[in-house]
Amino acid sequence: MKELNNPFVVYGYKGAAYFCDREAETEKIVKGLSNERNITLIAPRRIGKTGLIHHVFANIREQQPNICCIYFDILATKTLDQFVQLMARNVIGRLDSTSQTALRKVQDFFSAFRPTMTFDANTGMPTFSLDIVKSQEEQSLKRIFEYLEQSEKRCYIAIDEFQQITKYPEADTEALLRSFIQFVPNVYFIFAGSKQHMMSDMFLSPERPFYQGAQIVNIKEIDKQVYYHFADTLFQKYGRQLPETVFHYLYEKVDGQTWYVQAILNRVYSNSRQKDMISEAIVDVAIQELIDEQEVAFENYYSSLTTNQAALILAIAKERHVKSPMAQAFISKYRLPALSSIKTALESLSESQFIYQYDGGYIVYDRFFGMWLRERVEGLF
Repeated sequence: MKELNNPFVVYGYKGAAYFCDREAETEKIVKGLSNERNITLIAPRRIGKTGLIHHVFANIREQQPNICCIYFDILATKTLDQFVQLMARNVIGRLDSTSQTALRKVQDFFSAFRPTMTFDANTGMPTFSLDIVKSQEEQSLKRIFEYLEQSEKRCYIAIDEFQQITKYPEADTEALLRSFIQFVPNVYFIFAGSKQHMMSDMFLSPERPFYQGAQIVNIKEIDKQVYYHFADTLFQKYGRQLPETVFHYLYEKVDGQTWYVQAILNRVYSNSRQKDMISEAIVDVAIQELIDEQEVAFENYYSSLTTNQAALILAIAKERHVKSPMAQAFISKYRLPALSSIKTALESLSESQFIYQYDGGYIVYDRFFGMWLRERVEGLF
């Protein structure tokens, strides 16, 4: 792989050399899949869930190139029809050669849904879309699973933001998918999701279709010392020095959340030169740059909130971590509205992921948004 201009990757997966740790999680997922277990991967957004999936698949492709690994993200889908179309584009044709004979067989297999084949401009691989008539989603989905089964090729499919299926208007989507998935002996799934309570309910509640349908793997922050060793190694390789105390300062600023740590390291690297000694001041400049660049978005986030929601999130940002947001002492300190109003605001902010539960309390989900809010807070309380 070509060497990167900046070794601290913020988006996408660029290979094992630029991927920090997750050795135990990688081993657990690979072992689960290889032993015929589906995996449920639960983690907050921006903790590194998607990167881990791609890292797992890269390891599998290297060790077992005959296994087909497929990833797709369903966060943008709103209906079962959209899910089926997205799955069709990512799955159909991936288990066959690109010969004209093989592609004709695929088209014949899905002939009832008038498949349309195009070629990806970047990879040259064929992709298929299906002409699905309303009320035929179930039949077309069944056909996709039959296609997977008849290929007899071992396949691992990762569906990211899997909790999205609970929002589809079709009430039986969970049961429908489970009914197909459990009878495809050569295909195993990674169900990944960032809304922890929704994913836990789906896979741990006895009344839900996916109950005990997968091995649960939770992802937490990368150990501080492990992360420092990774970052220090890369800084040294490119002629810079990163003191341990400075990295710890950076890590604590964002609670060790992977994307934020990477974003700051990426900016610190780009702002420094060879032989530079990285300081806390350089870290602070990088953080401020990142916050300033998102100020318009943060202003829009804030203006979209109700008066009660804004008051509560500002108070949580000021405290950084609130164990009991409905405690009278907290409400009095920040002159918040009545308890019933706070409860409603808390539920709404949690559902929209402006705040989330962390380490036994509540914090602002976006660490940079929290920092931006604290600057406002100073003049409001």
